[in-house]
Formats: sequence, structure tokens, C-alpha cells
Amino acid sequence: MPSPAIDDYLKTIYHHTEWQDDRITPSQLASVLGLAPSSVTEMVQKLAAQGLVTHRPYGPVSLSPAGERRAASVIRRHRLIETWLVREFGYTWDEVHDEAEILEHSISDRLLERIDERLGHPRFDPHGDAIPDAEGIVHREPFVLLSRADAGHEGRVLRVSDRDPALLRALEDAGVVVGAVVTVAGASAIRLDGADVALPPDAADAVWLTA
Repeated sequence: MPSPAIDDYLKTIYHHTEWQDDRITPSQLASVLGLAPSSVTEMVQKLAAQGLVTHRPYGPVSLSPAGERRAASVIRRHRLIETWLVREFGYTWDEVHDEAEILEHSISDRLLERIDERLGHPRFDPHGDAIPDAEGIVHREPFVLLSRADAGHEGRVLRVSDRDPALLRALEDAGVVVGAVVTVAGASAIRLDGADVALPPDAADAVWLTA
């Protein structure tokens, strides 16, 4: 049955391994969700009993095939709504996350598919995150986190984390948006359109480039 609480757990687990391979731990889940570790442990046990996650005591948590399908379905709703708000209603990319968090639990499947059709079946949301298709399948290019890219690496901005709206605004002001081609100049600097650009704090861990 639909449950926003369960969906939030599954989304968080899904997000954690989208752009890196380390599985999430219960303590990390508690930190991201802002919940007490004991509450998270109890919920993880419930999710495991429902066949949505696999977990051993004190170990990391992984989605089961059923859990991954359900997480991908919720994420598809979230990212289609974000794209819809930007394209149809003039929202900026730093404004859509919280709105989508509310709407993803309330719109019908029929409306969601109409939104998908109207938008032309987009593959990526405004932040560059892949939108799962109706079967839960996603398509991504090989990528590298900006902080791990070597100096001189040239790549197209694939994705910018939507976790910090202020950082999104600062990056947009600097021209660091999805699709921009940049050259890594150092730990906190890039070249963009022939000019050196100093990055805001934490930007190097929030931007992914084509590998």
C-alpha cells in the first residue's frame, strides 16, 4: 500500500547509490532523514520483512528488486513533477524540490502519464538526474564527480545536486548548469567559456561531469 514514510526511506536508499557504489548504513539513513537511529532500525526491519530491502544487523542496507522498482516509481514521479514545474510554470531549479516532495504523493498515475506525454517523455530532470521510465529503467552516461576529476579534464555538466538551493543559485549565476562544458583547473576552480571561474564552497562535491 502507498506510504509516504516507506517511500521516503526507499528513495533515500536509492539516491545514495545513484552516483557512487557504497551502500548506505542505518546511521547515514538516520542522518539524512533527520530521525533517531532507533526509529530507523525499526523501520529497516519492517522494510526487510516486507521484502523491500536486504539488511543484516549493523551492516549496510540495500534495496531488493521489489524495493528498487518501488523507489524508481516514486523517483520517476518526483523528477517528472520537477521538470513539469520548471517547463510549464516557470519555477527555477532551486525551487522545485520541496514542491515535488508534496505533489509526488498526491497526483494520480493518469495525471503523471499525461505530464510525461506533454513534456515529450524527458530522460532527465532540471538537475540532470535521470528520470526512470515506466519500467524503472534509467540511462546514464559514464560520469566523474568534479572533486575527483583530474586537472585538465574537460567534460559536460551532467548533474548538479539539488540538496542546497543556495548552492544551486550560486552555480547558476556562475554559468555552471546542466549541459555546460567545463575544464577542471584545480580543486575549486574551472574554466568555462574561456574564463576562469572560482567555485563556491562545496561545489566540487555537488557537480558531476561526463567521464
